[in-house]
Amino acid sequence: MNRWIFRSMTELSSRKWISRLTGRFAQSKQSRAFLPRFVKIYGINVEEAEKPLEQYETLNEFFTRRLKDGARPVAGLPDAVASPVDALVTGIGPIHNGSLLNIKGQDYTIDELLKYSPRAENYRNGYYIVLYLSPTDYHRIHSPVDGRIVENERIPGKVYPVNDSGMRHMKQVLCRNERLITYIRHRSGELAVVKVGAMNVSSIKYAEPVREQVRKGDELAYFEFGSTVVLLAEQGTFTPRADLKHGTKVKMGELLGMLTAPSVSSLASAD
Repeated sequence: MNRWIFRSMTELSSRKWISRLTGRFAQSKQSRAFLPRFVKIYGINVEEAEKPLEQYETLNEFFTRRLKDGARPVAGLPDAVASPVDALVTGIGPIHNGSLLNIKGQDYTIDELLKYSPRAENYRNGYYIVLYLSPTDYHRIHSPVDGRIVENERIPGKVYPVNDSGMRHMKQVLCRNERLITYIRHRSGELAVVKVGAMNVSSIKYAEPVREQVRKGDELAYFEFGSTVVLLAEQGTFTPRADLKHGTKVKMGELLGMLTAPSVSSLASAD
């Protein structure tokens, strides 16, 4: 019964107009009065912010803040894959014949996550990492690798919560919410950065200028509230660092693993 009530209330509150109202308030001058309390509740390190707290005119401006130069060192080795965000790892593992297994008790498919894109086939037996951003986190999204952006796609959808309760009790949240997907071609293959919207997110926005060639650490986009990024790697092109697991907290720029050239056997199995 409790699960049914939660789903019913979430269905009602996931309407776009509610999200737009929340976003409108966060962008208003009145929202600035909530900044000190917001910082205190979530324990945000304001010393990392690009500007002093009093210079942010709205809650949204602070939420989408940039950081001071050097606040997030980026993994420097050429084949290193850097975390695109500050986040908690809430799912990680090999993709089995197109399925991402047991993410908060639910299975997902690559086809549904990527909205049946022709590129979905590239990741059918690849690797995935789910990265959840809480309100505490820095909310800009950066390129995890050096490479060329070969496609950007926006997929319309709902604004269900992507926190622990939302992921466990709502069906297929990652495939039903709005998504902005960046496909990056790198030295070993292709990588997809799937940015998933969430409740009270007025939008996911591209960082300006929109680039074709990106360096590791370059801005790709930003969330206007807490959300999730799903990182997808092609089969045989990524090896995670040994201690990376569900529940690991990572910072933007931190090493997630290494790019590896796909083996002949993995290429053959993908054909």
